[in-house]
Amino acid sequence: MVTILKRLEGSRIALLAAGLAAIALVAGMPLAQAVGDQDASATPQMTSTPRGWVTQIGTYDYLLQPDYDGLAPLSSAVGRATIGLGTLDRLDGELVMVGGTVYRVGTDGTPRRTALTRTTPFFEAVRFVPQASQRVPAGTECSALVPLIDTLAGSTEGMVAVRLIGDFVTLTARSVPEQEAPYAPLSEVVADQTVFPLTDVRATLVGFRTGIDLLGVGAPGLHLHGLTTDRDSGGHVLGCTTGSDVRIAIQRTRGVQLFAAP
Repeated sequence: MVTILKRLEGSRIALLAAGLAAIALVAGMPLAQAVGDQDASATPQMTSTPRGWVTQIGTYDYLLQPDYDGLAPLSSAVGRATIGLGTLDRLDGELVMVGGTVYRVGTDGTPRRTALTRTTPFFEAVRFVPQASQRVPAGTECSALVPLIDTLAGSTEGMVAVRLIGDFVTLTARSVPEQEAPYAPLSEVVADQTVFPLTDVRATLVGFRTGIDLLGVGAPGLHLHGLTTDRDSGGHVLGCTTGSDVRIAIQRTRGVQLFAAP
């Protein structure tokens, strides 16, 4: 069994590359022991994720290979999580989890609940427990949120869960069409995206700020997906401008528990 372990200051990751397998990191258990206790022949099934940890299927680097084949069903990662984001097998839509419910947004821009039996090549989720929050100044662009998030988290490293709720003057979302093998590079897929420009909407945006120490695990920088409050629109967030009553809340997570590809 080939095992890849990374210990990172301020963050902890465990990856198992011996067929698809889940790694349960139990509080107080050394990482090597946690990995060594896994049965690589067992059906992948995420055990209870320790509080404060992100549960993740696949990595951003996996998508960049490019490989969009589903690695595990959504049910393996959702558990008791309340917010999250990702995509489905073959990039069939953008996934947004709000309030513990997973929605798929296809190229028609309409959010629909999705079955947790569907597989995903990339999905991140956490049971969101805010540690800090504040009102976002009106007119703030999504592209300018990272310094605010880092200040609230007290760190530029690790993975920080983020939630914004409020009125947005502009909100630009997107989705991409389902892909077929052999897969085109992600940059080419995104070039064929369908964009949904929205104005004066109330919405919830959720996602993760990934530090440079976790480069390749999550999307670099701030990665947000969103849903309008009326659930009429949503998708991967390309940009936004906040209105007068947007509030941001963050949780500096303790680490990432992964389903990893070989």
